[in-house]
Amino acid sequence: MNYFLTYLVVVFCINVSFAQKTNPNYDAELATKLDADDYGMKNFVFVILKTGTNESTNKTFKDSCFTGHMNNINRLVKEKKLIVAGPMAKNEKSYRGIFILDVATIEEANTLLQTDPAIKAKFLEPELYVWYGSAALPEYLEASDKVWKIGF
Repeated sequence: MNYFLTYLVVVFCINVSFAQKTNPNYDAELATKLDADDYGMKNFVFVILKTGTNESTNKTFKDSCFTGHMNNINRLVKEKKLIVAGPMAKNEKSYRGIFILDVATIEEANTLLQTDPAIKAKFLEPELYVWYGSAALPEYLEASDKVWKIGF
């Protein structure tokens, strides 16, 4: 009987020590608005933009595609589908930039990416990955719009 009681006490102590804490700052309304799971996380699609296969030297066409690329970025931000975007420094892997798209699947991301003229013209080639991150990430967009002084 003593062994059984000792076993129950040990099991109880182990369960208590591994119990999850509830966040005292939890905001259910915000979590719902951001589609957060119980951990405050959700799926996004992380995109690495690499140099594409198009080696065209037609400057007018290339400039037009990259102007369209920037316009498309701005449109997707306004639609709250693109929450992070930026170029990468020159590197040996030909990585040109990154996007984090506020969509849950690769298929949804591919649909959005096909609206980008530089991707459609194959000046840029996307690599896509489902990424599990903080559901609060889109909240930074409002602040990011207040810190830039000179636009592209």
